[in-house]
Amino acid sequence: MSNDQIRLLSSIKMEKCRDAYKIVDSLNRTLKERDVMFGLALDDNDKEQMIFTIYDTKGSDT
Repeated sequence: MSNDQIRLLSSIKMEKCRDAYKIVDSLNRTLKERDVMFGLALDDNDKEQMIFTIYDTKGSDT
């Protein structure tokens, strides 16, 4: 899957949560057939913040 096949739908900054990755993993496993993908990363500028993202993967070759 190349980056040009992924479209950012939403991105929010939130307070760092130790178990947030579990939610993202569950969403990805449950909704991958619906052409959406979820991401989670630490904010480079503030390590107490996380960035949660939702992507549209429609048209990808996965």
